[in-house]
Amino acid sequence: MLYHLLYPLAEQYQIFNLFRYITFRAVYAAITAFLICLLLGPRLIAYLRLRKVRDPGREYVPRDHAKKGQRPSMGGLLILAALLFSSLLWMRWDTHFTWLIIFTALWFGGLGFLDDYLKVVKGYRHGLLAGYKLSGQLLGTLILLWGYGHFSGSEDLYILATNLPIVKDPQHMGVFYILLVILVILGSSNAVNLTDGMDGLAIGCVSFCTAAFGVLSYVVSHMEISSYLNIIHIAQAGEMAVFCAALLGASLGFLWFNCYPAQVIMGDTGSLALGGCLGAVAFLIKQEAMLVVLGGVFVIVAGSVIAQVVWFKLRRKRIFLMAPLHHHYTLKGLAEPKIIVRFWIVSFILMLLTLSLLKIR
Repeated sequence: MLYHLLYPLAEQYQIFNLFRYITFRAVYAAITAFLICLLLGPRLIAYLRLRKVRDPGREYVPRDHAKKGQRPSMGGLLILAALLFSSLLWMRWDTHFTWLIIFTALWFGGLGFLDDYLKVVKGYRHGLLAGYKLSGQLLGTLILLWGYGHFSGSEDLYILATNLPIVKDPQHMGVFYILLVILVILGSSNAVNLTDGMDGLAIGCVSFCTAAFGVLSYVVSHMEISSYLNIIHIAQAGEMAVFCAALLGASLGFLWFNCYPAQVIMGDTGSLALGGCLGAVAFLIKQEAMLVVLGGVFVIVAGSVIAQVVWFKLRRKRIFLMAPLHHHYTLKGLAEPKIIVRFWIVSFILMLLTLSLLKIR
């Protein structure tokens, strides 16, 4: 919004020329989102406590984890408020990329809110049934795909193409590209949800992923850099860098209250929205495969759940003491803060690896 209000004044006041730069808007989008979280966080936490919007706890968690007591839930509302306000303030409104990613945040956040509402307000033990949740995620992804195809137009040579790590040239996948995008967005949304089982664990890992995607978005939007790296150039992807910066600021702002011991947890309102946004950004900048590397922690956590279920059905034995993986380490005797920080370290290393893959082609 500020771009459209202030940049036209650059001819009279040169300082407003700053708003044409993606880096300037990205930095202040992050700061804005962070400050909104700091200002609204205490008020939202107090309101959630007053309304007794509490975490009902998950069914299968370590005993010590279950003894933490009921904490305010649905803190994802804080993330969404900061993210959406900052994004709309600092992003350009004349690109469909802006509205596609805003739609994704609202859709997946709304789906998570419905799930949380059914659990913490209505008292339904399992919240939104898994089938309805997956159907909602699938519908949102299909709308996103339709919107992208509609606004991009059939003349876009790379509409059904993507970049793969190490592979030099863009890969045209035809209809299989649609299946890839569905798998990436649904997988990302649910994987972040599964990882959100310890104080600050998921939001910390999301912060590293978001920072890397901000860099990737800027690189993709820059014609000379993208040409040099042999990746698909998408001019409008620069706005994804601003969005990622806002998401990073909102994530760090929420971590302020969510770090161990957490004052509030994000609930599905936050986790489904964060995962959905990560998947959508990967899709919009044509770096879907990079998310598998960058979000390796989420992939491993989700994989531990799948492996545990499949192995138990086949052999009636468990691979891990408990799934997801972070609960396995809890039962192994590791302190929760140590598990969280080590997962953050792994996420940071994966971020560096992801950025290095841009050059290895």
